[in-house]
Amino acid sequence: MSTLKTARTETLDIAYLDEGPAAGWPIVLAHGFPYDVHAYDEVVPRLAQAGARVIVPYLRGFGPTRFRSADTMRSGQQAALARDLIDLLDALGIPSAILAGYDWGGCASCVASALWPERVTGLVSYAGYDIIDVDRLRRALPPASELVSWYQHLFQSERGRECLTDHRRALCRILWEQWSPGWTFDDATFERTARSFDNPDFVDVVIHCYRFCFGHATGDRALASLEERLAQRPPIRVPTITLDGTRDPLKPGGTASHADMFAARHEHRSVDCGHNFPWEAPHKFAEAILTVRSWTARGTASA
Repeated sequence: MSTLKTARTETLDIAYLDEGPAAGWPIVLAHGFPYDVHAYDEVVPRLAQAGARVIVPYLRGFGPTRFRSADTMRSGQQAALARDLIDLLDALGIPSAILAGYDWGGCASCVASALWPERVTGLVSYAGYDIIDVDRLRRALPPASELVSWYQHLFQSERGRECLTDHRRALCRILWEQWSPGWTFDDATFERTARSFDNPDFVDVVIHCYRFCFGHATGDRALASLEERLAQRPPIRVPTITLDGTRDPLKPGGTASHADMFAARHEHRSVDCGHNFPWEAPHKFAEAILTVRSWTARGTASA
């Protein structure tokens, strides 16, 4: 059974689940919005049984994770999320690990892999090269993409902040239902995760994330140099498997076309599921991680 622990970094007290042998090969599973660590409930035991030390952190603004200072900017930008993963490895004394994630967690894992490749032995990324092209996102997208991103537009206004503050469960449940058509879940399953949205910084982090991407909020000045590097669209130079859910309305057409952004060994897989991939297809998510692990263990991770 996973044990809830806390790791202290310069910015956060990061709550995380820890399962598997302490000396096992390390894997960090990063969740998305609006989800939490429970998205990996059926992935974790598969990896632990394969000898992994499985670390599943609550992202900033979620669950028991807390900012250490009231003065710290409640940033939700991609460089902050990725920096948190690297800081967590530092706090745990882990030189390098496989990273895997989806949604915000996929973005964080991709960014960390691009900026700190020496710390990442392999990557599993839902939705391909999931580094946000901030400049592109600040310009209009095709109407179908704008439609499915309604929540992002809502969050640009104070009306949206109020909606998320007062109706966070109802709003997030709508996103679960819309993004994973065909996936059924009961009230207890949703509530187990929804408790993570009661974090006192949840609203501020979420609102900043989407306003920063739309150009309506400034970023953390301490992360400016990292965001400048990300704006150059750096390739990812670690062995990677990318995943798509064929029924994900957020990713129409999938992300197989991202292959050129991966400079080491890369494989793309599509699965019949929606956006919440690790919950809908946990065996496929775990299988991808174990494949990347086999590449690195055998020394066959070059392009």
